[in-house]
Amino acid sequence: MSDLICDNYALLQVLSRFGVALGFGDKTVKEVCEMNHVDCDTFLIVVNFLGEEGNRIQDHPKGLSVPALMDYLKRAHHYFLDFQLPTIRRKLIEAIDCSREDEVAFLIIKFFDAYVHEVRKHMEYENEKVFVYADKLLRGERPAGYNISVFARNHDQINAKLTELKNIIIKYYPGDADNRLLNATLFDIFSCEEDLDSHNRVEDYLFVPAIMELEKEAK
Repeated sequence: MSDLICDNYALLQVLSRFGVALGFGDKTVKEVCEMNHVDCDTFLIVVNFLGEEGNRIQDHPKGLSVPALMDYLKRAHHYFLDFQLPTIRRKLIEAIDCSREDEVAFLIIKFFDAYVHEVRKHMEYENEKVFVYADKLLRGERPAGYNISVFARNHDQINAKLTELKNIIIKYYPGDADNRLLNATLFDIFSCEEDLDSHNRVEDYLFVPAIMELEKEAK
């Protein structure tokens, strides 16, 4: 497991979203998963998917656990909404001078708050509607009036406002700002955008096909 993380440090996020803590010594991936009660097949499917160029899979992967994947996605939602985005907002406020009457500074915070609102609405819908639907399928129920293709068709990308925010900061924020802090915050915004994009691809190419399989079984 330690070799896996050292080869690709971005997988630290995958570890935390499967509830795996550091300090596992020289244990193998399987041993670490067993120690943390994590479905090893699902862990490896997510790791391999995120490591693939373009993140595409041809077939529904064998051995994928829907409950384990949903737990991973829920933890990711918690990370974005309760840690990463609030942290970026605090850094933004510190990096830009909100004390003076600066229209650009006001616009930056306004855009960021609007973006966070969109992300929250998007993820709460998934938590309260999509995952509840999946849970019912797992219990052998077949809820009427909804199917996963409704979610797939409307799984809108939530990065448009973030792109606009980056452009405002890069193009228009005055150069007398503390550029070190602002650049570090901008770097966090770019990283957040990439992380959210990867999260959406896991939902599109792993979660949605898995739920489609459950729907077929329910029929």
